[in-house]
Amino acid sequence: MRGKACVTAGALHRKSINFAENMKTDEMSDTSKNTRPVEIELLAPARDAATAKAAIDHGADAVYMGAMTHGARRQAANSLADIAEVAAYAHLFGARLYVTVNTIIYEDELSDVERLVHDLWRVGVDALIVQDMALFGMNLPPIPLHASTQCDIRTPRKAAMLQAAGFSQLVLPRELSLNEIAEFKAATSVPLEAFVHGALCVSYSGDCQASFALTGRSANRGECAQICRYSFDLEDASGRKLLTGKHLLSLRDMNRLDSLGEMMDAGVRSFKIEGRLKDEGYVKNVVAAYNRELDRLCKASDGRFRRSSVGVSVPAFTPLLTKSFNRGFTSYFLHDNRKVGKGELASFDTPKWVGEEIGVVTGQPDRRTLMVKTTETLHNGDGIGYFDSERRFAGFRINRVDGNRLLTATDVNLKRGTKLYRNADAEWERTLGRSTGCRRIGVDMILDFLPDGRLVLDIVEPTEGTAISVTAGCVPDEARTPQEEPRRRTLAKLGDTIYVLRNLTDRLGMKFVPASVLADLRRRGVETLTQCRLASRKMELRRKPDHKALEELVSDTFTRHDNVANSMAEKFYRSLRPDIGVIPRAIETAGAGSDRRVMQTRYCLRRELGACLRTPQGSSLPRELFLRTSAGTRLRLEFDCANCRMNVLMSKS
Repeated sequence: MRGKACVTAGALHRKSINFAENMKTDEMSDTSKNTRPVEIELLAPARDAATAKAAIDHGADAVYMGAMTHGARRQAANSLADIAEVAAYAHLFGARLYVTVNTIIYEDELSDVERLVHDLWRVGVDALIVQDMALFGMNLPPIPLHASTQCDIRTPRKAAMLQAAGFSQLVLPRELSLNEIAEFKAATSVPLEAFVHGALCVSYSGDCQASFALTGRSANRGECAQICRYSFDLEDASGRKLLTGKHLLSLRDMNRLDSLGEMMDAGVRSFKIEGRLKDEGYVKNVVAAYNRELDRLCKASDGRFRRSSVGVSVPAFTPLLTKSFNRGFTSYFLHDNRKVGKGELASFDTPKWVGEEIGVVTGQPDRRTLMVKTTETLHNGDGIGYFDSERRFAGFRINRVDGNRLLTATDVNLKRGTKLYRNADAEWERTLGRSTGCRRIGVDMILDFLPDGRLVLDIVEPTEGTAISVTAGCVPDEARTPQEEPRRRTLAKLGDTIYVLRNLTDRLGMKFVPASVLADLRRRGVETLTQCRLASRKMELRRKPDHKALEELVSDTFTRHDNVANSMAEKFYRSLRPDIGVIPRAIETAGAGSDRRVMQTRYCLRRELGACLRTPQGSSLPRELFLRTSAGTRLRLEFDCANCRMNVLMSKS
């Protein structure tokens, strides 16, 4: 069993605690199969402490949030006090807190990062999500390290190398198919983490220098300018415009809710939701949706899988992914990257949230009144969007709904037949703004007498295997009426705790015990149970490196795309391969040199436009294509058809 029995305030006695009967955990129920269930986790983002707690309440097994510095989302940094608060709350449910320290580290920051890691370990952080190999040269506490997606783990060999280095969990690239994930699983033994929902980076993570090259803001330093959301003109070599003002690199958002079972079978163990800049309502809704589906899959797995934390989350709403910000959905390349067809990945018209189609305009009596035909109930304060005649997206707020008349907050001028979309449902937002869910841990209680006459209450939390016993020196009287139900009502009053009573075994018979005595037992019992569970929490420590395997797996060639930004990271690689030649520094510290590539992606614009060079339709577009920004910067597109990749390069012209 996970955890251990905990004895406090009285001895656990033979009659009260029968582990074979009372602790039917997943592990024990699976013993007959000689296997242990595989733990999986739902990993949720959090921009702050309130969002992190909401994620846990709505079913997350782990949350990840930014540290005070050096997180890859600079706007999502958190104080040490807030991080400590989240760690303590997560551990109540056996959930984990991961903190991101996943930027590249500059030379003069090495000692600061070392102190930061010690502070995070001290307040109870379970693991760090990191990118820079310099951490392996620091004097760190034994905190586990997870390899960020910024590590650009494109091959099973790279995954095996990072495992050998001592990483405890690996964040896979978003681009991988199910078959490729299975290959990574075969090459590793540590848990594999994969994104399942949220915004998509068009470039391989960690290998995008477009933001730095165009604006001086580095994505690898948490300052991404989101070049992929820009509008571009598509040009041929002569500068002739083929498309104008389209968001040609802006991908839809990922949604893999219907593929979680396949991902579990392929080897994914941590299911990650993207969105450390998203608001609390977004996190509540998305976490609740994925929590429900993972619970269903675990229940249907016949004991093969179980969740890594405890407690049941019951949201006060029905989660609907279409109600939260999205750019349209795609499962990306999960099922087969070479079979993704025309128009399946990108959202050319706008990088914004269009929303749900809700009807059409039927008339406009004046500039602030619209007559509409709608399939949905609209509310005062809803946000409505539409595309104008040039396919530009715009919108307005509803001041008041009067039947099929919408009174708008601003002037509008829409033609009859214009399609309307709702991207802000005021009633839904009010629902998510309230307290929308709770998480409770089921416990079993046994009420009995000890041989010396004292009253004893045993409380068992069966999933983790924690049990406690508290006693009271009470001399009960004989009761005139049955007491089982009144005693149950008193012991079940756990509303201000994280627990809920599942089963009560009452062995007191026709004895009368004052409600105040029972309430005191209950209060002391749950306090002791919580202390015991926290004290016996299983803490993971950093894995030891496998130096022999690491020396065989580490690359012998490096480019600036390996993001080596300091002497400590360089020393890490040289200690393994003394024969390594020059290790070029990252673009942020040494410039681009002759390498003009700023982005590499499995997404191919030609394929998205239906002009793949491997098909007869490839000739519908010129072979040489360029993107031009509104500021005039020109980017050349290079198509690597053999590997089904597209490169984006700074153009010389």
